This record gives sequence, structure tokens and C-alpha cells, in this order.
Amino acid sequence: MAKKIIRVAPSLLAADFRFLDKEMKRVIKSRADWIHIDVMDGHFVPNISFAFPILEAIKDYMIFKDVHLMIDDPFKYIEKVIENNPDLITFHYEAVKSKSKIKKLINLIHDNGIPCGISIKPETSIDEVLPFIKDLDVVLVMSVNPGFGGQKFMDSAINKIKELRTIIDSNDYECLIEVDGGINKDTAKKVIDAGADVLVAGSYLFKSENMKEAIKELKK
Repeated sequence: MAKKIIRVAPSLLAADFRFLDKEMKRVIKSRADWIHIDVMDGHFVPNISFAFPILEAIKDYMIFKDVHLMIDDPFKYIEKVIENNPDLITFHYEAVKSKSKIKKLINLIHDNGIPCGISIKPETSIDEVLPFIKDLDVVLVMSVNPGFGGQKFMDSAINKIKELRTIIDSNDYECLIEVDGGINKDTAKKVIDAGADVLVAGSYLFKSENMKEAIKELKK
């Protein structure tokens, strides 16, 4: 059996924005698989982060750009996000709610040639995303409450990952499981063992002296 491919996505939220170019080059030099970009509006979550000037500033860096929308109305801003060359757009189930609108948003993103993901908060059951999973490229399981970096990993995410892994594998869906929140050397092993494909890590990677080695540690 081929070895499972694990992708690591440093979360730009943990970077030093005084030196954005330097931080982006550091991520690329580390051979990170993706860069994770949280877009927060101060409404869906209590924090505010990257506006469109940041997305525009990094759009030409040669790395897979994983854009995670933590905003109330994804439809309002989706065209602007698309303009900035994302490689993946993930929106929150809780921000759309209407199943018909969720399907419409998935189709809109796919129609622009961009992979699409849905994210769920810790209190949201995976049952909510199952009607869409065959059409998704990623399900993002939040292992902390979204909005701020540096939070402690919530073990309730483990069972969600295991359930998703079983459903995806048993149906041959081409959907990755991404995990975001509290990822470090110890929790990375837990989520990989549970079936995760993509690990988002912020503080653990950006505070490391050697990001490349820290990424290797997460993949073990």
C-alpha cells in the first residue's frame, strides 16, 4: 500500500505582517505544501484579518493558496476572492445554512475552475456536510473555535475525522480532510492516525527556528 500523502499548510495568521514578503519566502523555502489564509470579517468570528490587499499581495507567490473564508456572507465577496488566484476556497457551513445556497456556492466556485471546501465549527456535526461531500474537494474540521490563533486543540475533532475518513473511503469520494486549530507535533499524530490529509498549523510553525524541520516533524 502506498504511503499516505500528508500536506502541511502554515497559517499566515501567525506570521509577522511587518515582514510579509520575508515570511512568505520563509514558507516557500520550508517546502510547505500549502499556505493557509484566513479571511475574517469581525462578524462571523470576533476577529478581523486579511482583507483583499493581503490576498492581492500574495497572489503571485508560487505556492498552493488555501483561502478559508470566516465571513458572514460568502456570496458578497466571492468574486473578489476569485480575482486573487486562490487554489482552494473554503467557506463555513454555518455562514450559509440554506442547503440550496450552499450548493449554489459550491457550483459557483467550481465553475471558476477552483476547488471548493466546506468548514465546520467544533459544535457542528459532520452530518451537516454529508449531503454535499461528493461534490467537495475538502472538508475542513475546526479543532478550535474559529477566530484566534494559539488555542488548545479540542479532542472532539478526532471522532469527526474518523467518521469522515470512513465515509470518504467507503464511497471512493475524492475529498480531502483538513484540520485547523491547535496543531503541533503531538496533535498532528492524533489527527493523521484518525485519517486527516491536510494539517493547518500557525504558531507551531511560525515560532519555530527551522520551519522546514518543524513541517517534517508534523508529517511523522
